[in-house]
Amino acid sequence: MHWQTTRFDIDLATPQVMGIVNVTPDSFSDGGQHAGTSAALKHCEQLIQDGAHMLDIGGESTRPGSPAVPLEDELARVLPVVREAVKLGVPVSVDTYKPEVMRAVLDAGADIVNDIWALRRGDAMDVVAAHPRCGVCLMHMHRDPQTMQVAPMDGDVLPAVSAFLRERASALMARGVAHERIVLDAGVGFGKTVAQNFSLLAHQSELMALGWPMLAGWSRKSSLGAATGREVPSERIAASVAAALLAVERGARVVRVHDVRQTVDALRVWQAIQPV
Repeated sequence: MHWQTTRFDIDLATPQVMGIVNVTPDSFSDGGQHAGTSAALKHCEQLIQDGAHMLDIGGESTRPGSPAVPLEDELARVLPVVREAVKLGVPVSVDTYKPEVMRAVLDAGADIVNDIWALRRGDAMDVVAAHPRCGVCLMHMHRDPQTMQVAPMDGDVLPAVSAFLRERASALMARGVAHERIVLDAGVGFGKTVAQNFSLLAHQSELMALGWPMLAGWSRKSSLGAATGREVPSERIAASVAAALLAVERGARVVRVHDVRQTVDALRVWQAIQPV
């Protein structure tokens, strides 16, 4: 199984660790720590040194209740970092839902578009469909970042999440995008309750049955705080590593994390007991 991206065919036989680079002043866990271009690039280099297989650069916080960022601000935050990060020798993903940002970062050499809106905003689908190779991650989100946790989903979310992801991936393939370019994300924390998030993890194999690789994004999220009593996101490292490992055991091929070194170490222990 491979993930085809702009510059890399990523072998997903080995679980891939995607290091988070938030070029934002207000992300829920590390907002402001890497807000400048220089600080963000140093963080990129540290994540790669810690073992990250790829980077995910974002210029707009999508934490519950976060305000939208103007296009010009997001471009100013993200583009200088992407232009340098593509020189670091690993795949570069950009976390954005704005078609204009997608065009700009792909023109700058980015490998992957990681979209919480699953290409439902503007002509985002056109941008990805027109690109000859870029990878894409399509995520399920209920409502929008401003309201998703005010009125989360009801009942068993698995059928709705599964149907949504199937529809979005199929629509993109109908536009000529190869199956190998697409990865799916169930959207932990994006309009779901704590119980619903853990249900998605428990039943992740049913999402794997859709036929596309899965990305899991549990890192430092509030559901882990609810389960452990850790209110401060930076104190949820152990819980985040555990969730990443459980997701991989249940078939996820990519885990998006803040704490790369700890996650890489845990996965190496897991890999040591896998059949050769």
